[in-house]
Amino acid sequence: MRSLHRNRILTICLAMLTVLATATWAQVERVEDLTYPPLPEVKIPQPTRVVLPNGMVVFLIEDHELPLVGVSAKIRTGARLEPVDKVGLAGLTGTVLRSGGTTTRSGNALDDYLEGKAASVETSIGQSSGRAAMSCLAEDFPEVLKVFGDVLRHPAFDPEKLAIAKNQVIAGIARQNDNPGSIVSREYRKLIYGKDSPYAWQKTYATVRAITREDLVAWHKKYFHPNRIILGLVGDFQTDKALALVKEVFGDWKPGPTFADTEVPYQTQGAGSVFYVEKNDMTQAKIVMGHLGLMRTHPDYYPVVIMNQILSGSFGARLFSNVRSKKGLAYDVYGAVGFGWDYPGSASLSMSTKTETTGPGIDALLEEVHKIMETEPPTKEEVSKAKAGILNSFVFSVDSPGKVLGKVLVYEYYGYPLDWLTRFRKGIEQVTTEQVRKAARTHLRPERFAILVVGPREGTKPALARYESVTELDISIPES
Repeated sequence: MRSLHRNRILTICLAMLTVLATATWAQVERVEDLTYPPLPEVKIPQPTRVVLPNGMVVFLIEDHELPLVGVSAKIRTGARLEPVDKVGLAGLTGTVLRSGGTTTRSGNALDDYLEGKAASVETSIGQSSGRAAMSCLAEDFPEVLKVFGDVLRHPAFDPEKLAIAKNQVIAGIARQNDNPGSIVSREYRKLIYGKDSPYAWQKTYATVRAITREDLVAWHKKYFHPNRIILGLVGDFQTDKALALVKEVFGDWKPGPTFADTEVPYQTQGAGSVFYVEKNDMTQAKIVMGHLGLMRTHPDYYPVVIMNQILSGSFGARLFSNVRSKKGLAYDVYGAVGFGWDYPGSASLSMSTKTETTGPGIDALLEEVHKIMETEPPTKEEVSKAKAGILNSFVFSVDSPGKVLGKVLVYEYYGYPLDWLTRFRKGIEQVTTEQVRKAARTHLRPERFAILVVGPREGTKPALARYESVTELDISIPES
């Protein structure tokens, strides 16, 4: 009886599968024929925005899923504002701001306190902004926020911690030529922005050793003021109570002087040429080529985003399909016109390939550029798929209040509309195939490409010999 019962169930299941399969096959014959319902409207939480009397901008989003609170601050500063003889100053300031403790609590004591609370406070300064962040249990929020405020307002810049941080930076300089990827990134920035631009400056032994504790104190005094800080809070709190705590910690902080930051120069058009870096301990060659990119405020932002997706936004994109899969020239290959928030990003195509295929690799990248520009412009189907890929992944960029808050802080910092996030979906949906084709023709300029090759001389020599002029770059590390 049990066997008969099992057979009946199996028969029913097979019949159901047959019906379902038949129904599916009756609907479409090709994957390309599948249709999808319209994407549901994405509900993006809107933060509360408050400007304190001292000029500090505060954003708050409640999130009661977990008993946690996160705070993030963006500070109007950045390594691009450093003097040329003290490159590395901003980064050291960002490090020792936290590690050096405060005037009331040493760095080691701060470590112990936060460890005991299962909390964290972190600080750093990047190329175009400073950052400070904290996280803690909701019950410890009032106490840890005071510590966070103390770090921002009253850093001690302990000389011993500065010495440790400087030694770490100097050790990094000594190793800066170990990783081929680091060499490519560093030297390419020089070619794109110009070696005299702060966007291309590099730390040296001399610039780091020249930095003193007084420099860190002066940097903090110049840039760390409430009217230069955007504060974001997300987590398990009541907005009015959290705002009261922020006012308690930061409300008596006097605003600093208002001034415009130094304008950062960069070259707007580099000379198209070929460059080479010799690195004989490699078994492959790294190739990158391109020119200056765009800012997100450019009118062609959305068409270029879609063009980038077609070029290398997925494993089915052109570079992966043609250069990697069909020609077998590279495992990793990438290409896009990059965007910056308040200065242009870089347009680049890059790959790693066997040394003996350096020449075919360069040719393959250039071929794909000319195809998407001229001989094989983006098709309607490619544009449609690219849009679907971008829009389907959009939800993952806003699937938590923390992610939304992080984006809003960036928009506020760089002066973008706070509804920039909600504009994105509509902007992508409205792009036409012709606009994408025009974007490819306009914003990819192979005649201006700087081509950089990093690899062993023996393997890459035949590929470079075909060029009339190749500039060899010196990456030796200056001792002083």
